[in-house]
Amino acid sequence: MGKQIEEQKVMNYESQIQELLSQLTLEEKVGMIHGKGLFCNKAVERLGIPQLVTSDGPMGVRMEFPDDSWIPVGKSDDYVTYNPSNSALAATWNPRLAYESGKVLGEEARGRGKDVILAPGINIKRDPLCGRNFEYMSEDPCLIEALTVPFIQGVQESDVAACVKHFAVNNQETDRLAVDTLVDERTLREIYLPGFRAAVQEGGTYSLMNAYNKFRGVFCSENRELLDGILREEWGYDGTVISDWGSVHSTKGTAEVSMDLEMSVTSDFDEYYLANPLIQAVKNGEVSEASIDAKVRNLLRMMFRLKMLGEEAPNRKQGSYNTPEHQQKTLETARESIVLLKNEPSDCGGKQGGRLLPLTEDRLAPVPVRAESDGRIVSVRKHKIAVIGHNGEHLHACGGGSAEIKALYEVSPLLGLKKALGGNVEIRYAQGYYIPGKKDVNEVNWQEASLERQVMGQESADSEEQRALREEIARNRRVLLEEACALAKEADTVIFVGGLNHDYDTEGRDRADMKLPYGQDELAEALLDINPDTIFVMVAGSPVEMPWRQRVKALVWCYYSGMETGDALAEILLGRVNPSGRLPETFPAVYEDTVTYKNGQFGLEGSVEYREGTFVGYRYYEKEGIRPAFSFGYGLSYTDFAMNQLRVKAQSEEEVVLTLEVANTGHMAGSEVVQCYVTDCECSVERPVKELKAFQKIFLQPGEKREVSLTLPRKAFSFYDVMQKSFVVEPGSFLLQVGNASDNCKLQVEITL
Repeated sequence: MGKQIEEQKVMNYESQIQELLSQLTLEEKVGMIHGKGLFCNKAVERLGIPQLVTSDGPMGVRMEFPDDSWIPVGKSDDYVTYNPSNSALAATWNPRLAYESGKVLGEEARGRGKDVILAPGINIKRDPLCGRNFEYMSEDPCLIEALTVPFIQGVQESDVAACVKHFAVNNQETDRLAVDTLVDERTLREIYLPGFRAAVQEGGTYSLMNAYNKFRGVFCSENRELLDGILREEWGYDGTVISDWGSVHSTKGTAEVSMDLEMSVTSDFDEYYLANPLIQAVKNGEVSEASIDAKVRNLLRMMFRLKMLGEEAPNRKQGSYNTPEHQQKTLETARESIVLLKNEPSDCGGKQGGRLLPLTEDRLAPVPVRAESDGRIVSVRKHKIAVIGHNGEHLHACGGGSAEIKALYEVSPLLGLKKALGGNVEIRYAQGYYIPGKKDVNEVNWQEASLERQVMGQESADSEEQRALREEIARNRRVLLEEACALAKEADTVIFVGGLNHDYDTEGRDRADMKLPYGQDELAEALLDINPDTIFVMVAGSPVEMPWRQRVKALVWCYYSGMETGDALAEILLGRVNPSGRLPETFPAVYEDTVTYKNGQFGLEGSVEYREGTFVGYRYYEKEGIRPAFSFGYGLSYTDFAMNQLRVKAQSEEEVVLTLEVANTGHMAGSEVVQCYVTDCECSVERPVKELKAFQKIFLQPGEKREVSLTLPRKAFSFYDVMQKSFVVEPGSFLLQVGNASDNCKLQVEITL
């Protein structure tokens, strides 16, 4: 019955859409398919068609701007919930939290009066230096699919359209406006398109954003192969395609493909390619008005689905923002996004003889002060914690490019620890490393200049001013290093909070290398010399080289985890929450280990060829036997888990069902992520050693055991056959491996298909 009702709605939409189309003038249609403001198109008031209002972004609804300027309005009514980044969300490996995060974002967008939220970003993390990796989820299409679908569904429950981006193969920021990405067909289908296909066919996304780059020589905004062939014809997509801001380069070429709404960063709205030039092209007979009708039809269809038009319009949800419920959901996601990478025993002996984390209450107890003569305890002093590092106090919500937002609040790691521990522990802070400020007070707004060609990696000739600046930086760095070391010597516990910020994790440019900036490696080594038990926390959106990692006993990784980052981190460090995050990407030991470094095909201008094929991320490291710093899917817990009794419960032509027993054998409640990888043992083409095809996150009390089922659909065993132009499953043997990381699969079973 529900399906019949939905089909009837669609029929009603289409008849009403046709009726509206018949009444629209050419000028009104064109007004609908390009921006008349920086984030909206033009309404047709005489027919009751409202304007469509969009907003960034993936981490929260962006601040308000005037229609024609990138100077923020500056009022107090656009503060919002700051959501964890997509990388943080992916680190939870939890589809339920993906749904909840999408729901928060959708409710906040609707509460702010938006119709389309420009999220999620699901491009593959091909190289760790991509500046926008923090906005993306993973290097693996299976993980992306599993999280993207519920995220979209959560957003669209609030009568707001998700806008999945950036379609397609948009994997670097260098020359991002024009670089031509050259990808073979099998790699395209197996690695770079599955997330988008799932977004369309399973998530039902109402809108999708084309990428800036070219694909096989043609801009994505006018690419027939992508937009007409794959998206519309193969996948049956009938939603709206929105251009990335400024990604349109022609009138006729764009008008004649399935790209529906042109947006840009400039305020000359009538001069957009799909504005007055399009009207003139139609009048000159260069472009058919039917192509414009197709675009308007797609826009109107989305408006009906969002209850902006039609009989259901009075029942459109109103949304909400900055609610306690949203803040709680953000905290839950932040908790599960934090990844414990190392946790080894302390060298201090006694109560400190166990693993360095968590910092339980007995380890932070007041320290006795003894009289000199007889050794009697005459008083106690507070346990002293030194929080060292700029990221201990730095707030990240207002950076990163179009991901920037005005957060209602943001809890820093320093604030989180102080809130959690109160006055019985003395917490002191030292910045530790120096970050040069921006010297140019006349700097143009980054978005206004975002369409200018930027040449990466070129520096001007050395000047006296530059030399003086370097000397100033060196002096400031020495001063802060000395202050940090002095504080560390006085402290009972030292916590170093370093990593990156949105000077490095940012839209518009890629990182030059994988090294920690601002002299942090020198600070790290100095702190370890003073206190070998220094606890390290890295806050970043992409992997960094950690040359000191072998010396570190406790290492915590924290993506940009939203407004509750500090509270969640404190709960993890203090053992009030058991860490359950798992890496959604491989952390190479050094950048030189990456396939893109070795083939030289990243960060190039003009064109970039994906010569590694399907061997992206862990697929490459396992093929070449390269040991990374930390593997895909890896993460530790404060408790222990055991997996056993793997067996095939059911097998058919359509799916294989595995079962296994998972037990919490430790002393603390916690979550394990059961991961299943598939190996094709006798394939006619070269395939990865293994590929993630199913996973499940399971929460267990101490001593609890539970049977877990993992279902592998037929597509889990397939590869893309370029001759047949379809996914195929070849008969033969497949090895199914189950574990808790890509390089830790101790259970396996072989099947024959």
